[in-house]
Amino acid sequence: MIKKDLIHGAVFLLLSVFVVSQGYAQDEVFQKRRLLMEQENDADVKALVKAVKEKNFTEVEVKAKAIVANMDKVLDLFPKGSLSEKSRAKAEIWEKWDEFTKQNETVKKVAQSLADAAKAKDEEGVNTKMKALGDGCTNCHRSFRGPRKSN
Repeated sequence: MIKKDLIHGAVFLLLSVFVVSQGYAQDEVFQKRRLLMEQENDADVKALVKAVKEKNFTEVEVKAKAIVANMDKVLDLFPKGSLSEKSRAKAEIWEKWDEFTKQNETVKKVAQSLADAAKAKDEEGVNTKMKALGDGCTNCHRSFRGPRKSN
């Protein structure tokens, strides 16, 4: 009887550790995702807007390439089921994973074409690609990001 209770206790303890560690892992993924999307990408977009207005093509190229690099990381930051009370991510991300990955690729391609236009010092191309980048980000956010959480 004591042996059976010890086994049940050990199993319970292991399951508890697993559940708690999964919670921490999801929170860590959420924090990395938030850092990338809300801080790095936001800062890059703000710098892009300023650089486009100033016709600073070198800065436009650098910031557009930073967004490309960030988009390379995005899919890894959305492991299946990584929902959180704190997250604005919608369940539709995983329900429509193919569409989500296509949106990510679209933003990445547009950011790369923006970098290419800036490298060529093509002002009209930069303006066109900048608008397309904004549209790509907005489309993804409308489909896959919920409203801000109230604290």
